[in-house]
Amino acid sequence: MSSIDATVASSTVVTPRAVVEAATHQKLSWRTKLIYGAPSFAGAGMVIPIFIHMPKFYADVVLVPLGYLAIAIAVARSLDAISDPAMGWVSDRTRTAMGRRRPYMLIGAPLCGIAFFALLNPPAHLIGDRAVLWFQVTFVLYFIFHTIYLLPHAALGAEMTSDYHERSSLFAVRESFTILGTIVAAAAPGVMQGVFKVSEREVFFELGIFFGVLLAVLYWILSLTIKERADFVARESNPLVPGIRRALRNRPFRILLASYVIGSVTGAIPATMMPFYTAYVIMPKSPQLWISFLLLGYFASGFLSLPLWVIMARRTGKLRAWLVSFVCGITGGAGMFFLHKGQEVAVLLLIIWAGVGFGAGLFLSPSMQADVIDYDEFYTGKRREAQFGAFWSMLPKWVAIPSAAIPIAILASMGYVPNAVQNPRVILAIRVIFALGPATFATLSFLIARSYPLTESIHSRILEGIEQHKRGVAALDPLTGQMVAPPRQREVDEDTGWFLDYFSTKELLHYVDRGPHMPVRDVATRAALSISIGVVAGLWTIQRLHTIRHDDPGTIISMVVVAGGFAFAVFLFHLMRLGPARRLASGAVSPDVVRAHLKESE
Repeated sequence: MSSIDATVASSTVVTPRAVVEAATHQKLSWRTKLIYGAPSFAGAGMVIPIFIHMPKFYADVVLVPLGYLAIAIAVARSLDAISDPAMGWVSDRTRTAMGRRRPYMLIGAPLCGIAFFALLNPPAHLIGDRAVLWFQVTFVLYFIFHTIYLLPHAALGAEMTSDYHERSSLFAVRESFTILGTIVAAAAPGVMQGVFKVSEREVFFELGIFFGVLLAVLYWILSLTIKERADFVARESNPLVPGIRRALRNRPFRILLASYVIGSVTGAIPATMMPFYTAYVIMPKSPQLWISFLLLGYFASGFLSLPLWVIMARRTGKLRAWLVSFVCGITGGAGMFFLHKGQEVAVLLLIIWAGVGFGAGLFLSPSMQADVIDYDEFYTGKRREAQFGAFWSMLPKWVAIPSAAIPIAILASMGYVPNAVQNPRVILAIRVIFALGPATFATLSFLIARSYPLTESIHSRILEGIEQHKRGVAALDPLTGQMVAPPRQREVDEDTGWFLDYFSTKELLHYVDRGPHMPVRDVATRAALSISIGVVAGLWTIQRLHTIRHDDPGTIISMVVVAGGFAFAVFLFHLMRLGPARRLASGAVSPDVVRAHLKESE
């Protein structure tokens, strides 16, 4: 009998039922759920003016060329590749009397509110390069401060309860506020200008004050009211680079992340293409009014359907409810391909149907993400909500750039002419991109999601395993069927295991098979390659800046900026590995220990 088997045989095993009953004691009051969810109203309310109204406002009123706006957006997205993982890691390892999350919400929310107000209210005397600089600086600062408060907020929700169904309820409340904030922000400019006859600058002045102040107030109430779990705050932190590698080793996480990222395309494409589809395919008498109706129908149906999805998830499980929600998006999106001029009501009904599915994904995704983090704790003994949250925050932002830019480039290549009757090829392209494109990506996301393995019963056994590990007892991994020793009782000690996770399996095999000099060479080569790509992208962008004109959206340049930013982030990732590579090359860990680590990591 192995030592692990002997340990299990001689120990008192905690039953899954006992673990589930313990988890259900973590019920949250409605007051707690409302306080946690309410800040999302203000956060979501900021998104609509920034992404829907700001580009047109800066282009038409402030007179900033569209190309420069596109580049500023791309730069902000590139910085996300650095700020999101860094903020997640910093939050997870923070130790203060207030906890790991609340200090950053207290600081980040008011700073984000100030940046938001500044972005919406450029001084009237700014023109030309100064206006461009104002937009770039305030836009980037907004997203930096946005990351500082949002990632800790999301991480706090994942750790507030371990109850499988209570998490769904908590995130459903949060996303209800998200939808309400989106609806208010979408309707406010039109109502203020149409009913109260205020100017566009006055609209943004009042919205800037309202949402900026509200964001700070709601996050202060949250931070000063809800306490963090002391047992999570006390957990030891982990190095950044090994933490990323271990997250990607988590199979349920990889499946959920892949499905989530691919599925995010289904939101990015319609957001860009809806005005074109409405104006040139359906052709109502008042396209702008119908766009408002469509947005309202989509978000309202998502909001109203949330309680139904919560009930379905409780009765059938999160995965089944999530898979059913895909049907709404796929069929609703594909159905719009077959519509033509004058079918406004049919479009509205299909949009409402698709919005029903949208409501499920809003809260089921973060609820399932929290379950994935429990599986990570089973193997690592650490709580890394913010580090996992960084992946979900960062990758969809990267997907949004080509998802918005490529359709515009396709229309231009087909002969699109602004404010004119479009040729049949352009009309067909709009219908395909707006309807079949999202439906196709939603189908791919659905196929990936089907293999997600964490059910309620499996999750309860994972919680059981975590409790056994806390008692120093080996536990069964319900996904692999293998016994897993507690982190500090494995063949390779925990500190050495985290150190070796600075390196990939291939790099460690090179170390064992080809000699101690290989880690430094492998890491340096990857760092040099990534920084070279970043430098080339930067130089090419600078060379092309003079070609940006009012009628040039800077699509290619924006994508190159994003690629260059990603390459620079990868360079920093490898740069952080050079020190450990030198340490490994000096013989800090023997080849036999490396072989044992590779065996454990299989």
